[in-house]
Amino acid sequence: MTQFRSEFLSVLSERGFIHQMSDAEGLDELAKAGRVTGYIGFDCTAESLHIGNLMGIMLLYWMQQTGHRPIALMGGGTTMIGDPSGKDDARQLLSVARIQANKDRIKTVFDKFLNFGGGAQDALMLDNAEWLLDLNYVAFLREFGSHFSVNAMLQRDSVRMRLEREQHLSFLEFNYMVLQAYDFVELNRRHDCRLQMGGSDQWGNIISGVDLGRRAGTPSLFALTCPLITTSSGAKMGKTAKGAIWLSDAMLSPYDYWQFWRNTEDSDVGRFLKLFTVLPVDETNRLGALDGAELNEAKKILANEATAMVHGRAAADAAAETARQTFEAGGAGDALPTVSVTSARLEAEIGLLSAFVEAGLAASNGEVRRQIRGGSIRVNDVAVSDERANLSLADLSEEGQIKLSLGRKKHALIKVSDG
Repeated sequence: MTQFRSEFLSVLSERGFIHQMSDAEGLDELAKAGRVTGYIGFDCTAESLHIGNLMGIMLLYWMQQTGHRPIALMGGGTTMIGDPSGKDDARQLLSVARIQANKDRIKTVFDKFLNFGGGAQDALMLDNAEWLLDLNYVAFLREFGSHFSVNAMLQRDSVRMRLEREQHLSFLEFNYMVLQAYDFVELNRRHDCRLQMGGSDQWGNIISGVDLGRRAGTPSLFALTCPLITTSSGAKMGKTAKGAIWLSDAMLSPYDYWQFWRNTEDSDVGRFLKLFTVLPVDETNRLGALDGAELNEAKKILANEATAMVHGRAAADAAAETARQTFEAGGAGDALPTVSVTSARLEAEIGLLSAFVEAGLAASNGEVRRQIRGGSIRVNDVAVSDERANLSLADLSEEGQIKLSLGRKKHALIKVSDG
């Protein structure tokens, strides 16, 4: 492991955040000498950020914790084009109203990690629409167009891989790296920003900004990327059978978020504790070295700490208690995913297959049938073998709910709500 002199890079290195840097020695010296301003861009393509964005958010967190100034840059402008990185097809173009709505929703997550304000070390939240939407195209080309080499742009991974697979790449998408590079130069001019960070798939786009800054006469700019996280089994971090792991409780409940971390593979526990919690490194090493039943307790700590950072300590504690009741005490905690139905609908009976699909425990009736044949379906902790079974008012427990279970780890509740 490289030994850095600055606290900023020392912390990032020790916790496993560094994948590539354009000038490690230069950035280390800059961070050791004084406060550095750095940014990460977040396009507004969905109503919520997801776990894939969490590495970037944690980079901004540690930047501020070590005495520097982070910028969370909303991509109100670049979202109107769409980043081609890692995509075989063009991203769907969103309306201005949809982009604004997404932006308003995803901004809220940053308050959990960063301190915003007017102080020298306070984080900034900016939007590149502020300068991109009013660009004069001809004036922009005259000032910056000669600084971009099409030869070099064609070699960037986001472009080269699309062309090698003979997938269509529009001129619109081709401009994405140009505008991202311009963002870096503009942030330097406005806020003395010297560092751009992001995932390793953004390396080419970030380096374009460093190169543009050099040609445009800015002070030296720096690039730093973090690794794209996969699990020990090779799966992409944050991708599940049910879709992305969202950071918004409107799109994924705190309980399901907690469960995602609780189900971490054994060999990933120590690494994820370093990356996604703020526990001291010595403690993450100790917890990651445990095995057997003790490692399961470490997974609960990971789930508690990671959930607390995104949803708050109270939500994390409630999720942990629900899990305890569900898996250890044989109960049904209040934080389990819940489907509300009317008493009239339940009186008329609900098909078991459709109930499991509606509760999000299975994707189709066919999947529920297969799980029944495999002995994995239970209602109120009792195994079900009849594919034609229905749920009725008679299945309500004393608490007024029906507990649905698929296997040992997936549960949901049906509750009557006639309000």
